[in-house]
Amino acid sequence: MNAADTHRAPAAGVTATWNYTLGSIVFLFVVIDAIIALDFLAVFSRTRSPLVLALLLTGLLAAAVRIRYCWFLRDDESAATPPLGWSIALFVPAVASWALAFASPELSIYGAAQIWFSGVLFAAVLPGARRWGVTGLTLILTALPVLSHLARGSATLQRSIEIPDWLVLVYGALLPFMLFTSLWLWRIIRRLDEARALAATLAVTQERLRFAADLHDIQGHHLQVIALQAELAERTLGADAERTAAQLAEIRLTAKHAMEETRSLVAGLRHVDLSDELENAREVLTLAGAECALEITAIPADPASRQVLAFAVREATTNILRHSTAARATIVLARSREGFALTVTNDGAGDTANANEGSGLAGLRDRLAAVDGTLSAGRDAALGPDRFELSAWIPDGEAR
Repeated sequence: MNAADTHRAPAAGVTATWNYTLGSIVFLFVVIDAIIALDFLAVFSRTRSPLVLALLLTGLLAAAVRIRYCWFLRDDESAATPPLGWSIALFVPAVASWALAFASPELSIYGAAQIWFSGVLFAAVLPGARRWGVTGLTLILTALPVLSHLARGSATLQRSIEIPDWLVLVYGALLPFMLFTSLWLWRIIRRLDEARALAATLAVTQERLRFAADLHDIQGHHLQVIALQAELAERTLGADAERTAAQLAEIRLTAKHAMEETRSLVAGLRHVDLSDELENAREVLTLAGAECALEITAIPADPASRQVLAFAVREATTNILRHSTAARATIVLARSREGFALTVTNDGAGDTANANEGSGLAGLRDRLAAVDGTLSAGRDAALGPDRFELSAWIPDGEAR
């Protein structure tokens, strides 16, 4: 396994899932912080209080740091543990807002909410037991300013509690469950993608091991026999010419038998069924994160034509996997010009055009030429700037 296999990029669907998860978390923080900021602005425009202005500024700073901190929630190879500096920055404006909440009964709930939001976000990057411990501690700290004003019998706070902003209160109460559940679902999806990639890698490895075992059984046995026969021939050389000739003949027959068995092994691997290859292409491209559609309206009856088209499907699939970042691919096989046309397109051209210079397409072109077929491959501007198309045509087997 090479380095590219070890650090495999996630499938497109998995990346999209993370984008939706991150987007929803950021959106919720933006909405709730906007509501709080608007309330601060309304009070400041009425009172012109420096304390309210300080609460507004610390709240906006805490909101900005929280939005940036959300990027550290993705726990995979591309995202390390949040740096200590960012964790400190997450709490500095929130703690300042929490401290100011002790001096403002009317806005103490909103001021204390800043440390609740930041504390829950920080808890999301911690392991399970520590996560809930930090959440509980944050809840206690959040309640202290409100409880202190209630203990002093603040009439302003009592009036504000009688007419609470239910959206903020409900959001704050449900925030840990929404955040932790979203991240839990994301981690499940990511691990499923890793398991799918591992299954594909294991399948390839298993096939390599099977081929290595078969090759070892064939070549190992015959080479051992040839070595023994050559040793016997060496011993009789000059002493018994007739026996030496017999040993050399046996060596020749053993080598011939080994070559025949090796050819049979390779022929078994190189025999490709068109129907199986079409289904395999769809499965492999789907595993790679590309949505693959098959449009099969006709399949040639001639075995040679079927095998050549099967190799064309395999080569096109290999090029998509190696040289593109396709999200969609289409494989069309239909009758065309007294023959059959295979067209494979994808929307992630990338460096696929460079594959036209490789040996894979050159070998495929030779295969098609052997059955009077043709091959073309390149970008198709009519379909889009990033569309790459491979087209193979072969005449009908009977006509040929």
